[in-house]
This record gives sequence, structure tokens and C-alpha cells, in this order.
Amino acid sequence: MHLMALGLFVFEIPSLAYSELQRRMDWRHARSGRIGARDAAQFVGPGEDTICLQGAVYTEIADGPASLASLREMADQGEALPLVDGSGTVLGSYVITALDERQTAFHDNGRPRRIDFALDLMRVADPLGEAEATA
Repeated sequence: MHLMALGLFVFEIPSLAYSELQRRMDWRHARSGRIGARDAAQFVGPGEDTICLQGAVYTEIADGPASLASLREMADQGEALPLVDGSGTVLGSYVITALDERQTAFHDNGRPRRIDFALDLMRVADPLGEAEATA
């Protein structure tokens, strides 16, 4: 079962499944101060659209370290990638802005049994200049 795909990277149980998705969107309004009244405001367009995927991977049942390494390599490229949810809806083009890891419950060789992760994505303008998705 595919939860989501970022470019060619698929979030799924055998690789890296997230347990929580948090999305924050905002819209920009220019303000102009007025004497004795509230500021005047004018809508100027969409602002930031960020997504944070959080989860835990257990190395005995999934290849989390390799998946996290792939995400780090993708982030190093700095490219905007399409983000598509499990139902096929294209959410837009996103870049990876942060990857947090916390390793716990270690084997005697130092490898973690559990890795908690958080992946931060930020929506950017479509690199091909096409109209932005409305999702």
C-alpha cells in the first residue's frame, strides 16, 4: 500500500511509512496602517505550504536506514519533486527542507532497532511553469 510518493521515493511499509502528516498553509495579506481604525488589508496571494511527515521505523521489519539515506541524497540535490498522495492526487512540487532522526534501542553492534523521523517539505512553484495544483 502506497501512502504517498515524493518524486520516485514511495512512502510505504517495506521502506518508510509515516504515522502522522501535518500540513500548514497560509495566505498573504498586505497591510496598510490607518489612524484610528484597524489596518487595511489586501489579499496578495498564497503563502507557505509546508508538510511534516513523522513516524518510526523498526529496522527488523523495514529498511529504514537505507530509506533515510535516500531522502538525504534527494535533499542534497535540492530539486523540487512532485508530491502525490496514495489516491493519486498531485499536491504540488515540494523540496525537502529538513530531516530529523532519533535512534533508540540499539543492537550490540550499535545499529538502532528503532528510528523516529520527521521529514519537512515546503511547496515551491512548479519548475515547469505549469499552473499550480489546487490541492
